[in-house]
Amino acid sequence: MISVLSGGTGTPKLLQGMVKMVNPEDITVIVNTLENDYFSGVYVAPDVDTVLYTLAGIINEDTWYGVKDDSFITHDRLKEIGCPETLRIGDRDRAMKIQKTLLMKEHPLSEAVDIQRKELGIKSPVIPMSNQQSQITITTDQGSMGFHQFLVENQGKAKVLDVSCQKVDPAPGLIESIEDSDMVVIGPSNPITSIGPIISAKGVKKALKKTYVVGVSPIVGDKPVSGPAAKFMQAKGHEVSVRGVASMYQDFMDRIIIDQVDANHQEEIEKLILDVMITQTIMTNMEDKINLARCTLGENV
Repeated sequence: MISVLSGGTGTPKLLQGMVKMVNPEDITVIVNTLENDYFSGVYVAPDVDTVLYTLAGIINEDTWYGVKDDSFITHDRLKEIGCPETLRIGDRDRAMKIQKTLLMKEHPLSEAVDIQRKELGIKSPVIPMSNQQSQITITTDQGSMGFHQFLVENQGKAKVLDVSCQKVDPAPGLIESIEDSDMVVIGPSNPITSIGPIISAKGVKKALKKTYVVGVSPIVGDKPVSGPAAKFMQAKGHEVSVRGVASMYQDFMDRIIIDQVDANHQEEIEKLILDVMITQTIMTNMEDKINLARCTLGENV
């Protein structure tokens, strides 16, 4: 049994490779919910939906958000009538979000997601990190912002001074999934706003210390593969490098996978995490994803 801690871009790519290597039923995906919020009256869980769409084979791989070949009739019409949206939501994607919003009137988020997972024919359990609404504040030189205000409206241009988020209770089954796993994989997602919130949920770090944890660095060289991780890491006082990632995870990580570009840092990282593996971590095609999955899973393949 394998548990995977996931954000919304890098880790879903790795998942595409993992489900080719092992039985999808043996993989439980624990997903960040820090970015969840209501937009245009519907509940949006960006990372959760990206994981669902990825495992269902319908993800838009051009953006890693939304459904492939989607239409945007509703989004465009809202803009025409003077009601523009912060997020560009496709029509088929919106239908899933509407369903989730309606389900959440009678079910907690984790149950709503499980209903949608089954309807999509996904065999891997998918657990949102919490049923509680998370709160994130990004303090910038232009004032305090929410996640989507910073990333979409501000386009990530402001200087980030601090990032803070509210700790939440883990969703039912999350701790048990970690404790019952033969290994936990921390995917190559933003360590501050994707993986960090999961780890900070009550009891998660304690559970991680009791199992075998493998992580893939989301930093290659001196920059993230995608997203605003660099600004967030700097704001929290972490070096933007594989050394910075290793220092954040050293309390519970048994093995870290780093890119060939960072091979010269191996000895330094081994002082923090004893087992270091070097391979290509950039995933541009399915072969790359399968190769990285094979390296990550090791003896579990």
